[in-house]
Amino acid sequence: QVQLVESGGGLVQAGDSLRLSCAASGRAFDRHTVAWFRQAPGKEREFAAGIRLNHTTYYADSVKGRFTISRDNAKNMVYLQMNTLKPEDTAVYYCAADAGIHMSSITQDSQYDYWGQGTQVTVSS
Repeated sequence: QVQLVESGGGLVQAGDSLRLSCAASGRAFDRHTVAWFRQAPGKEREFAAGIRLNHTTYYADSVKGRFTISRDNAKNMVYLQMNTLKPEDTAVYYCAADAGIHMSSITQDSQYDYWGQGTQVTVSS
């Protein structure tokens, strides 16, 4: 069982930066693939970034080059550094984790067993 708590969201202007944090508790967090998903009002939840056990990272095309995902297994933390934010990045951001994600499934939210409550990111133009 893994519990996830996100923090770091807020209201910023276009071009600003934010760093989201995902604090995990529970067993064997370092054996879990972790991802950030986001859901904008009226839209489906979508994959933003993911990081595997070996720190290999994956990004949606919409955030590639602007967002960076990282993890600190010693602290049971995963971070999402978001730079050059755009109004279209406005969404609730969720941290998700699972121990059995295949590389081909990392972008699929249905594959993740553990979810945080989400943190709101709002980017004004």
